[in-house]
Amino acid sequence: MSVVEGFGLTKVGGTNKVNLNTIFNACSISKFATAMLVLELVSRGTLELDQDVNDRLISWKVPENIHTQSEKVTLRNLLSHHSGFIDPEGSFGEYNSTDGIPTMVDILMGKTSYSPEPLKVMNELGSVFQYSDSGYCVIQQLIEDASGKPFKALMKEMIFEPLFMKNSTLEHTIPDRNRSSFACGHNKEGILVEAKYPIYPYPAAAGLWSTPTDLAYLAIEMIHSLNGCGRLGISKTLINEMITPQYSSPWAGLGVFLDHLDRNLEVTSLGWGIGYQSMLIVHQSKGLIGELINSLT
Repeated sequence: MSVVEGFGLTKVGGTNKVNLNTIFNACSISKFATAMLVLELVSRGTLELDQDVNDRLISWKVPENIHTQSEKVTLRNLLSHHSGFIDPEGSFGEYNSTDGIPTMVDILMGKTSYSPEPLKVMNELGSVFQYSDSGYCVIQQLIEDASGKPFKALMKEMIFEPLFMKNSTLEHTIPDRNRSSFACGHNKEGILVEAKYPIYPYPAAAGLWSTPTDLAYLAIEMIHSLNGCGRLGISKTLINEMITPQYSSPWAGLGVFLDHLDRNLEVTSLGWGIGYQSMLIVHQSKGLIGELINSLT
């Protein structure tokens, strides 16, 4: 039997109750959705996991330096946080009205407060795990350059719509008419955060707003794809790559984190930001997976 529940109010002191369609800021769970989009594009032949991303980037290129001489930045090391990109100190905060909504190229070139320095590879590729929003900004620009389409449009077309994720969005603004459907951000004392709905204007890394049910559909698609019956057509081989430890980090998959508990694989995606915390967990055990599939599909 499936259980989906919501508790509390969408805003402290308000009257709107959280329900099954209430939308929350999923923050860095966006990276899991981005990874699924990447694997779909790889399945279609639009991208390659192990190709030098500079071969397909048009609007911006990864700057060449000593760290890129022998190894090149690829989607594999970007997705698994082994690309050598390190987020500048104080970078990748919430929406800043002074800078407004930037282009991804402006972020990559260090022209905004979201990333006040030009992004570059700072470690030997594949050698060190370094959690990086900047790496996912590179992924977003690569997807747009290779496909010729906006990232948000592709995510809607290739992920949200086929998986019936009708309450998921990457939009930078929340229309006044729909605000009752969105949960405001609150701090750990339960106080409403200043921005009410903090926005992160770099969608591939942290721009996803969604519901627990929609995120479950995304997780179920991963499970179905492992069994060769996904809606998106991502191959079993590619999904297995997603949940295989990358480089020397046993916890790092492609856009997800891994843990082996009692010989059962646990796949997680985490999101935290101003006013929100989120966690998505999938256990690779037949009982739980069977229950999840049977109850939610």
